[in-house]
Amino acid sequence: MIFLTVGTQFPFDRLVKAVDKAMERSGCAVEVFAQIADSSYRPRCFDAVSYLQKDEFDKNMREASSIISHAGMGTITAALENRKPILVMPRLRKYSEVVNDHQVAIAKKFEQLGHLVVAYSEQDVPEKIKALEQFVPTERKKSVDAVTQRISSFIQQVMQMGEFA
Repeated sequence: MIFLTVGTQFPFDRLVKAVDKAMERSGCAVEVFAQIADSSYRPRCFDAVSYLQKDEFDKNMREASSIISHAGMGTITAALENRKPILVMPRLRKYSEVVNDHQVAIAKKFEQLGHLVVAYSEQDVPEKIKALEQFVPTERKKSVDAVTQRISSFIQQVMQMGEFA
């Protein structure tokens, strides 16, 4: 089962519709379950709910063979922690899905690190779903030392600017 989730803050009709159309082309042969927020689009090829309780969300994340999502850090992190292959499609500012294109930057970085597959447009979704079947994400390693170093560098830069002198 593929678990499609768009997060809880905003609907993401563009992604839900793209996945539904891809499933329709395959004769609705792949099992998908979706959490679609307050989407105005209702999928024809799979069951969907607006929201899930955390325990239900976690259960779907654990039981899914793969994940399809917006490029939100919470979902990406959950998929990686559960060692699930994940396909993301970033929300875009030009469609008023977000206030800026930060999800594109997140998707590109995690794609470069080998953690996920990215569909940059609706047209990419069918091909990327097929790629997801064979995709094995690179394990994400937590690096407390690297985070500490980045914070330290940032603080030093701020101090050199005289903001806190």
